[in-house]
Amino acid sequence: MKISASVLRVTAGVAAVLTAFPAKSQTVSDYLERIAAVDDSGPMLNAVLAINPDAAKEEAAARKISGPLAGKPVLIKDNIEMAGPLATTAGSLALKDNVTGRDAPLVTRLRKAGVVILGKTNLSEWANIRSSSSSSGWSAVGGQTRNPHAIDRTPCGSSSGSGSAIAAGLAWAAIGTETDGFITCPASVNGIVGFKPTVGMVSRTHVVPISHSQDTAGPMTRSVADAALLMNALAGGDAADAATAEADKYKTDFTAGLTTASLKGVRLGVMRKAAGSHPALLALFDKALLDLKAAGAELVEIDFTAPPEMGRDEFTVLLYELREDLGAYLRSLPGPGLPRSLGDLIAFNKATPAELRWFGQDIFEQAETATDRATYEKARANSLRLAGPEGIDRLLQENRVAFLVAPTEGPAWPIDLVLGDHFVGVGAGNLAAIAGYPHLTVPMGAVEGLPIGLSFMGPKWKDAAVLAAGAAYERARTTAIPASGLKRWGE
Repeated sequence: MKISASVLRVTAGVAAVLTAFPAKSQTVSDYLERIAAVDDSGPMLNAVLAINPDAAKEEAAARKISGPLAGKPVLIKDNIEMAGPLATTAGSLALKDNVTGRDAPLVTRLRKAGVVILGKTNLSEWANIRSSSSSSGWSAVGGQTRNPHAIDRTPCGSSSGSGSAIAAGLAWAAIGTETDGFITCPASVNGIVGFKPTVGMVSRTHVVPISHSQDTAGPMTRSVADAALLMNALAGGDAADAATAEADKYKTDFTAGLTTASLKGVRLGVMRKAAGSHPALLALFDKALLDLKAAGAELVEIDFTAPPEMGRDEFTVLLYELREDLGAYLRSLPGPGLPRSLGDLIAFNKATPAELRWFGQDIFEQAETATDRATYEKARANSLRLAGPEGIDRLLQENRVAFLVAPTEGPAWPIDLVLGDHFVGVGAGNLAAIAGYPHLTVPMGAVEGLPIGLSFMGPKWKDAAVLAAGAAYERARTTAIPASGLKRWGE
């Protein structure tokens, strides 16, 4: 594992030139060569945390499996367990020895489909829930992940390594996880596709948790079709995860009809207020809307501003569930000498200078005192109501639209380990995150070479329909998309 916590000292002239990664490079050895060239050396993206030493053997075994995913090398975020010698660290030195010897059910599903687990990706430590002044993409285990489009800029978080790796051509696809923006933001700023499924469509068992109300895993890929293909493997019920009780009822062939999906006559709700005020971003969004209209969509302007209490109550929920859910996960770990509670983690961090070198753990400390269940239950009911029934559901019904569209996030901001992230407040994805509804981001262009995604959000369990809408836009898009792979350093 690469361990680095040095401040990035990158000048504008060091930014790498982007080019398409050769389509022929699909094997484990090809991707390992690529990782060595641009992740471990050269620009040193720090996207891949650890390589699966059995990847080549898995690739050989996958040749005996038929199906479109057989032999595809995929990276998984390092808060997802996999059997073998690799630890599941969530980026924390407290879990550097957390070798559980078990596959998360979602990994079991991928393996059954013939997917080759290439390795683990870096992430924002503890999925960006430790500190209010953190730098996305930094972990004590993996150091700072960089955005391959501009290596002095953020890859966003918390699925930072997954987003950066696919943009740089380090694997065929990756799996990220989301609580609120953790798949969609890194997908957007790295110029790739990211899909957050309906909460409960994909098992969360043996995935380091934040919130059982909002957590989910999902695909991060180069195309909507690839994301749908991965969803065919990922989706399904798990007896150990109550949220998935209805998953098999709603699971479908997510690739069916994708190549012919049309936006003709589809009414789309345009969330203009979620686009911010940056002139270049607004112009890009307007161009995407023109593409949607040219594809036959009917655009309906929606005047909506999320009530402040929705975000306030979401934070109350995350604090309470973090303490409860993470504590339960830690107590379930089979290895000796591991932390067993959030309190144990707080104590470990205080005793480990490398953990608190750049920012603290104020959110952890708030969560440790969030013990009032009545307050939590009231906050969950209210935030869910505002995001779901009175949020997405009401907006869809009252405006007679099928989906909501908005920019996913603004341009990637400069990495700042001293002052932390500088989110620009663009996007409306927190509605889908809190409600647990599907949210897809598809690249729509760039501002000064920095990618921007277009979000599609829809009703609960309508994952296939959201993917189809995104695929139709992907075909209709006329804006140039930044190349999604680094040249080898020095070429």
